[in-house]
Amino acid sequence: MTKFINPGLVKTNRRNVLRGTMLAGAAAMAGGAALATPTPRSAPMITPRKPAAKFIQAEAQAQATAPSVDLSGYTRVTQELVAPPFAPAHEQVATGGPKIVEITMETQERLLTVDEDTGAEIWALTYNGSVPGPLIIVHEGDYVELTLRNPVDSMMEHNIDFHASTGALGGGGLTHVFPGEETVLRWKAIKPGVFTYHCAPGGAMIPYHVTHGMNGAVMVLPRDGLKDRAGNPLTYDSIAYVGEQDFYLPMDENGDYKTYEAAGDDYSDSVDAMRTLTPTHSVFNGSVGALTGENALRAKVGETVLMIHNQANRDSRPHLIGGHGDFVWENGKFGNPPQTDMETWFIRGGSAGAAIYTFKQPGVYAYVNHNLIEAALLGATGHFVVEGAWDNALMEQVVAPKSMDI
Repeated sequence: MTKFINPGLVKTNRRNVLRGTMLAGAAAMAGGAALATPTPRSAPMITPRKPAAKFIQAEAQAQATAPSVDLSGYTRVTQELVAPPFAPAHEQVATGGPKIVEITMETQERLLTVDEDTGAEIWALTYNGSVPGPLIIVHEGDYVELTLRNPVDSMMEHNIDFHASTGALGGGGLTHVFPGEETVLRWKAIKPGVFTYHCAPGGAMIPYHVTHGMNGAVMVLPRDGLKDRAGNPLTYDSIAYVGEQDFYLPMDENGDYKTYEAAGDDYSDSVDAMRTLTPTHSVFNGSVGALTGENALRAKVGETVLMIHNQANRDSRPHLIGGHGDFVWENGKFGNPPQTDMETWFIRGGSAGAAIYTFKQPGVYAYVNHNLIEAALLGATGHFVVEGAWDNALMEQVVAPKSMDI
């Protein structure tokens, strides 16, 4: 059987990563139809809609009485989102004036195989069916106009918090959608950089949703493109979008991973597992090996890659074994000058960062969380496979391994 990480999006991993059949929720008022045949499931984990918190009601009232925004000077464009590790089509330097960038995201519940070797699996809560959610790219001054849809057969209420936005809990206060609902949120990208977004329904459901895969990244490019410390332009040939995901999979008394009939059935067990603060898995793009083997990231000698790394919950330490961070925005904010020639950089939990590297040698480069326990034992490893001519001036095996003369 053909195996996909994101059915209906982009073919990726050799592993059977997302083989669930149902859709799920994301942010606050979404609606849509199932993408696959439903399986038997528990009752939805939702309660009747309650009155919004007073501060949310106050924000809604303030919004209702605020002057309307003049959008007459903006051009509307639609951005077609794609599955990680790929990036949507975009301009590195903006042409024309600011735009209203229309995007659509649907929340989906997918049974995701985290590690095919052990059978570890989880009912992932996702945006558009992928872990992480798709990368969104706009320019400073643009508007993001999101239509968020929560299919009618979802199990849960959801919402979305954009760290790049301003006000209303990052949009989380205005986007609560129950199954069968949809909402439209528009926010202005006023700060350049790369930022996390994630589901934040409230209480313990916030870490539950985030650690079930419901997070992703937004990149807000400066209108005139990326620059080095001296103001010189920086360009890239491709983007590698890596979402590092910590999972906390419940185990039975024999140490075997538990299985569940439907999304939400694991809630009580998952809360207990999360309380340990010890992930069972820390993986890139949804599963062990999702960015290795035939699904490794690809490049050629001389090509420049912008690596975007998102971690919505825990600290991480990206490192490119055999390469470097030529230019690094460790805190993800393009308004700050990039650090240069970094060997390992730091991504704070709940944020995203970016690094540029131009490959100089062919071969396999391991991209890892340099907490090597997490890289080697928990799954936080990906590969770049680089083609091109070898440069002996940079590295040469002078003598191949042989028996020592004694």
